[in-house]
Amino acid sequence: MTLTDQVVKNIIKRLIKGQDYRIEVVALINAEFLQFAIDFFKKVIEAKLANKDVTVDWYKQTFLNRNLSSEEIAINSGLNKKTITNMYNSASKGIVIDASNEHYDVLYQSISNLIENQPDIDLTLTIKFRGVSVELNINESLIVINTLAVKRSALRGGLWSTAGKRVEKYLMATLCKVFSVPFEHFDQSKIPASMREVDFYLIKGETYSRCEVKMMGRGNPESADAIFARESDVFVADKLSDLNKQQADILKVKWVELRDENGYKRFATVLQQLEIPYTDFNGNLDTHLNQILSELLDK
Repeated sequence: MTLTDQVVKNIIKRLIKGQDYRIEVVALINAEFLQFAIDFFKKVIEAKLANKDVTVDWYKQTFLNRNLSSEEIAINSGLNKKTITNMYNSASKGIVIDASNEHYDVLYQSISNLIENQPDIDLTLTIKFRGVSVELNINESLIVINTLAVKRSALRGGLWSTAGKRVEKYLMATLCKVFSVPFEHFDQSKIPASMREVDFYLIKGETYSRCEVKMMGRGNPESADAIFARESDVFVADKLSDLNKQQADILKVKWVELRDENGYKRFATVLQQLEIPYTDFNGNLDTHLNQILSELLDK
């Protein structure tokens, strides 16, 4: 499952209508994680049954097998590739295998020490599938639970990041189309290659106004600080704190807070200040958005 065009459409609709868009991403994370969990449990059953010898570390033998992808090996060991990259400045398969095996051994030893120090604690995880069941002892159960936790964390980080990157340009193009801005004023193909890449540009003759989009909450002021530090001309966000707005005003950064009541309409003020032609919108927003998003994404 990926961030489909339909999900992108739903997110943009929610943003422009001042609604919380996060439910779209959360639903996607839940669906992908639950599918992973089911598939993973099936593999656990197969691996446990295939290794009859109790002296064999069946989990390590199966789930840290070097024939798997480096991402799978990392997740199965309780790490993710981003963490390994931060630790070793590389995520080559050789490094991933070595780091994953080392981390798995440390994790397994930590679990063993925990169990020794708290002998009254016991846990048995029973997995059943099509009439076949296996039982995992406390060591094995905690390894499996940890793997699931790491996978959900990796999915969460990846999908939130992907959502932001996929939505930014489409959101800005949609806002332009809502106010009937002529295409020449937001045609991103006209941006000179020498100019620094930002989320979006609004164009007036030879003037290119840098636009930054941040799908952040009010409790995330650091993100706004980073935008202001990049000397953006326009800042479009899901939510802005009063401090964010004061910072923007002081720095002459034009801002739009979509979550504000009819927040998207402030974009018309931005266009007016930039002397970019537009037409006020007073029609049915739902109908208009459906038409615009079909034009942008149904290609």
